Amino acid sequence: MEKTLSIIKPDAVKKNVVGKILSRFEDAGLRIAGTKMLSLSAEQAGEFYAIHKERPFFKDLVAFMTSGPVVVSVLEGNDAVALNRKLMGATNPKEAAPGTIRADFAESIDANAVHGSDSAENAAIEIKFFFPELSKCGCSCSH
Repeated sequence: MEKTLSIIKPDAVKKNVVGKILSRFEDAGLRIAGTKMLSLSAEQAGEFYAIHKERPFFKDLVAFMTSGPVVVSVLEGNDAVALNRKLMGATNPKEAAPGTIRADFAESIDANAVHGSDSAENAAIEIKFFFPELSKCGCSCSH
């Protein structure tokens, strides 16, 4: 059973479509193994998106992700990473296939409604970031 991380971003939370997005995951066969709503601090958002630290959009990304609450979930199922990415659609909602989350709920490439892990390896790191209690021992180690 593969796990992946999903974040419903501030723009989608503000639009009050959290339930609709979570239903799409469940309807596609993914199980919600954990979920919580929280407000990210600039430090948390910066740490989570540290891979983009040198990119020109980093500060705007941190500002956006701290602009309101987010809903973070662990999704599990067969090929959960790939299935979640298919459900989300292309990063740019103008390029997202009809019926995908981003095509239906995103406003722009920046305010694109959702984040999803891009690999099983990154999913494990991202899940541990938000749900350390779901790691094997509950600590912040790397297994």
